[in-house]
Amino acid sequence: MRSVNYQKEMEKELDRLQKEGKKPTLLLHSCCAPCSSYVLEALSAHFSITVLYFNPNISPAQEYEKRVKEQRRLIETAFGEKSVSFLEGRYDPASYYEAVKGLEHEPEGGERCFVCYEQRLREAARTAKEGGFDYFTTTLSISPMKNAAKLNEIGERLAKEYGVAYLFSDFKKKNGYQRSIALSREYGLYRQNFCGCVFSRERLAHPAQKSDRTSDPDSDFCKQEEG
Repeated sequence: MRSVNYQKEMEKELDRLQKEGKKPTLLLHSCCAPCSSYVLEALSAHFSITVLYFNPNISPAQEYEKRVKEQRRLIETAFGEKSVSFLEGRYDPASYYEAVKGLEHEPEGGERCFVCYEQRLREAARTAKEGGFDYFTTTLSISPMKNAAKLNEIGERLAKEYGVAYLFSDFKKKNGYQRSIALSREYGLYRQNFCGCVFSRERLAHPAQKSDRTSDPDSDFCKQEEG
C-alpha cells in the first residue's frame, strides 16, 4: 500500500469543489452513529449527503437494531435541517459469515477485517452507482485503529470498478476522533464497546472486560476494535 496523506487528499478535493461552486451528492457508508457524527459535521457543508447504513457484520440482531436506531436519531436530531438523508441497507448476517469463511481465527485487524471492509464498501459503491451519486466514502477511517490505507485502497479500486468517484479520507486526522467523542456526549449517543461482529464480542469474554460500558458516551470501542 502506497504512503498517502488521505486527509490532505480530501482537503484538496473539497477546496476544488468549493472554488467551482459545486455541492455534489455523496453516499456515506456509516458504521455507527458516533463515528458518523463528526464526519457529517465535517462534510455536510460540502455535499448533499445520504447515509447508507449497511453493516451485516453486526451481531446479534438486537444489537443491530439498537445501532441503526441511534443512527436515525442522530440524523434527525443534529442534521435534519441540513437535509442529510438516510438509507438502510439489507441486514443479512449470513452474507458476512460467508464472506469471512475460513478467516474465523484471524486476529482482529487482519485479513478478516479487510474482507469486512470490502463487503461494506462494495455495497456502498454499488448503491452509489445505482443511485447516480457523484461520490461515495465511509466513516470507518475515523477509528485510530482502523487501517485507513487499506480502506482507501479498497475504495479507490471499487471506484474504478463501478465508475463512481471515491472520496479519500482519514477522518481521525485533525482531532476528528476526539470530536466524535465530544459529539457523542453532546447527543447522548450509544457508544458500543465492540465493533459489532461476533469475533470482536468474544474479546469481551475476559473477566477484566466484562463490565458494561455500552451506555458510557466516552466508551472508546472505535479506538480499541477493528472490523
